[in-house]
Formats: sequence, structure tokens, C-alpha cells
Amino acid sequence: MKLYLKNMVCNRCILVVKQVLEAMKLQPLSVTLGELELSKALTDEEKNELNSRLMAVGFELIDDKKSRLIAQIKSLIIELVHRQDSDLKINLSDFLSLKMHHDYSYLSGLFSEVEGTTIERYFIAQRIEKVKELLVYDELSLSEIAFRLNYSSVAHLSNQFKKTTGLTPSHFKNIKAEKRKPLDEV
Repeated sequence: MKLYLKNMVCNRCILVVKQVLEAMKLQPLSVTLGELELSKALTDEEKNELNSRLMAVGFELIDDKKSRLIAQIKSLIIELVHRQDSDLKINLSDFLSLKMHHDYSYLSGLFSEVEGTTIERYFIAQRIEKVKELLVYDELSLSEIAFRLNYSSVAHLSNQFKKTTGLTPSHFKNIKAEKRKPLDEV
């Protein structure tokens, strides 16, 4: 039985969900960002208890198809931007269509309708959060960050960063983490 979850954005989220499942003595086949798979179907009572326990730690089971698709899109984008080095070379629309087995125009329309923003804006927001993270670590130059996140140039990264945050990357670097956001708030 596959279940989908809202607000799972990091590896710690996976650990917390696994702890909830263990506490309920449920043995998951897998737990990944935004979804979990159980070996058996849950009764309505078990499902309600699981949802209550998940909500207590900031997650929620998703029942309707639209919400599941949105959660999957977000999880794929977060995975692409924050977890896979140099895989940003692929076109976002092709990546999502391939992974989700849906036409990109359908996914894009659905995302905009439900979220009130475009997939592209969400992707840009995630990329900017990754830039912020890399700036705070102070291990890479702006050129290396631009290359790693597949920006066409440092100027393009800087312009997008300023447009999104209101700050230049160098100014942000000086004030550091005060302006960072948790991924589920992006």
C-alpha cells in the first residue's frame, strides 16, 4: 500500500516518519521523500491514527490525486536541486514528465492552479535556497556555485538571486544565515 505525505523535504523527515511507523509497529517497505510504502493495507482506524501521529510531528497523509501529484512534483524538484550534484543539466519539464509519466503542460497547469505559482518559480525558489546554503558554507566561489547549479553565468545567478531575495549574493554572504528558510517554507 502506497501512501503520500505532505511536508517531507529532508532526510530527517524520513527518519521521523520511520519512528512514527515503528511506534505503531508498522513495517514499511520503503520511506522516501513524500511517500511511504507499507506491506499491507491499513484499516480506516489505523490510517486515522497514523495521520494523527504524523500531524503531531508536522506531516499529513494526502488523499486526493491532485495533492499527491503536487507533493510528488515538489519532492522531485527538492531532490533534483538539493540532493543530486550536477544533475541540473536536464530540462526541468522533460525531467518532470519523465519521472511522473504525465505531460508537462498538465503538471504545470495543475501546479499553478493548486499552488498559485508556477513550477518554474518554485524551482527558482529552491535553487536560490541552495545558493544561500552554499554561500553560507563559504566553500565555493560564486562561479563554482553557478556551474554546479547549471546557471548560464554568474551574472544570471546574481540577477536571479537579487530578484528573488532583494540582496546581492555578496551582501547575503556577509549577513549569512539570517535570511535562510526551511525548505518546506519556500
